[in-house]
Amino acid sequence: MNKKLLSLLTLQLIAWNAFSQKLSYDVSFPNLVHHEANIRLSVSDVAQKELTFRMSRSSPGRYATHEYGKNVYDVKATDKSGKALPVQRIDGDVYKVSGISGFARVEYTLYANHADGTYAGLDPSSVHLNMPATFMWVKELQNAPVEVKFNLPQDSKWTIATQLVKGKEPNSFTAPGLQYFMDSPTKIGKLIWKEWTLDNAGGKQSRFRLALEANASDSLASSFANKVKKVTQEAKMVFGEYPVFDSPEYTFLASINPYVRGDGMEHRNSTMISIPVAFNGSDNLLGVFSHEFFHTWNVERIRPKTLEPFNFEKSNMSFELWFAEGFTQYYGDLILARAGFDPLSDYCQTLTFLVNTKENTAGAKRISPVEASCMAVFVDAGVAVDKTNYPNFYTSYYPYGASIALALDLELRSRGLNLDDFMKMVWAKHGKPEIPYVVSDLEAVLAAYSKDQRFAADFFRKYVNGHESMDYAPLLAKAGLTLKKQSEGQAWIGDMRYKDDSELTITSNTLIGSPLYAAGLDVDDQILKIEGKAVGSQNELGNILKAHKPGDKLNVEYKHREETKMTEITLAENPRLLVVTNETVGKPVTPEMQQFRNAWLSSKIR
Repeated sequence: MNKKLLSLLTLQLIAWNAFSQKLSYDVSFPNLVHHEANIRLSVSDVAQKELTFRMSRSSPGRYATHEYGKNVYDVKATDKSGKALPVQRIDGDVYKVSGISGFARVEYTLYANHADGTYAGLDPSSVHLNMPATFMWVKELQNAPVEVKFNLPQDSKWTIATQLVKGKEPNSFTAPGLQYFMDSPTKIGKLIWKEWTLDNAGGKQSRFRLALEANASDSLASSFANKVKKVTQEAKMVFGEYPVFDSPEYTFLASINPYVRGDGMEHRNSTMISIPVAFNGSDNLLGVFSHEFFHTWNVERIRPKTLEPFNFEKSNMSFELWFAEGFTQYYGDLILARAGFDPLSDYCQTLTFLVNTKENTAGAKRISPVEASCMAVFVDAGVAVDKTNYPNFYTSYYPYGASIALALDLELRSRGLNLDDFMKMVWAKHGKPEIPYVVSDLEAVLAAYSKDQRFAADFFRKYVNGHESMDYAPLLAKAGLTLKKQSEGQAWIGDMRYKDDSELTITSNTLIGSPLYAAGLDVDDQILKIEGKAVGSQNELGNILKAHKPGDKLNVEYKHREETKMTEITLAENPRLLVVTNETVGKPVTPEMQQFRNAWLSSKIR
């Protein structure tokens, strides 16, 4: 047999084995009152005599590690006849099953009582499943098709919300492989369903569902669904089209009740949203919907190469989260303003936050957005029991990236361009064809869109790969917005948190650039006296500062551990900035300013 034919037959055999192998999950809930589920994973038509079953250590949309294996126990394995197979626990969350002859079944108990976008929750009232927190998987069979069947409690009248494809049997679903399965959160309970269909590009239509777990009347749920619908319409206008969903529709899995933990997590054709408040249908609930839906384009399809494919065994470091998460944060807020859910006064508060993030946080003065993105493996809901110095060298890539998006949008608009059209080009080059990108690819798109390679290179050198200060004032002025100091002329020692008692014990890191930091005070130090006068509360401290001005020097007595020390503090002016409309400070809004403002902030829905 010639080598070419042998290779072809070998490839066909591998493909046939991959197609015939299957992972089947059977999920039942015999002990929901104590937050437990029974899960059985059956693998069939396998040639391997030994397989590795494991829990994940990370989850799509989360970049730090999470030890899901701690909530799994009573692990056992059997063959097709029910005879026990040897199970060797080779790591905390990894099990080796041997003696396999074509079939193996692993059964375990899952405990879950933390319903959010990262973990899972099991309760007699509902079932909330993030897949990596729930399901073991087989390392050697990551490309095998998956099916899962949920055995619902008798007479529960529950329904199931998921982006998984419906299977042949009731309450059964399928996925083409591990990557899609783990990206498909599932909500089971007494859900309120709302649906809508919207026109898409090319004469096609896109379907959407809201699966709401809340104590709400049908009319209130309908009213809220219409608000979410408007968010989906406004988001589409940025890119000009909805993505082609792999499942029949896009699903918002939304739990808005006091029994979940606050979170929002994007997925390819759905999002898991949990807001721990009593549902009232207010506009204030829409921010997470807007943010997560924008991820349908940016992250899920405009995909960083560093996250493709996702590694479930470790943390996933990415250089691009300033864009993937930060630009999404910018648009999540901007879409609410355009849709009329955030008035201009509220949006000015958002702009204030972004400008101060860039100009007045230690991290943004010290590291680039790219470097901040790399820190996600530690800070993205990661757990640290020791004290860290994050406030003095790290700024979250969410608002940091959003502050870069704001600056780029305003800069482009001053050139007769806009960020929306830049995002459309990123979508055309990387999102729609699903070609993963790196940072330099985004610079190349900016150069092509602006037709100015030097501008693109300078912007990325200064503000993406670097951390230079940004001059926001003239950019905002074009929209009739004024950037001013919030506390001009007022004395300031630093924005600190103090112990909630009648003492001034500092409970957070003092920040580089603040008078307290320069004077040598830090976390756990207690301010005792200022200028020889005992001071024991924040009100007393505030009154002292009001009596002084920036540049004044004060003697401060403080306690460090058991030692009383003296130092001198030079008061400064609070550097915090404030964005306000020209109207509120008596400045004119010219027709050109109003036109700029409207083009930026008005609805794009036609």
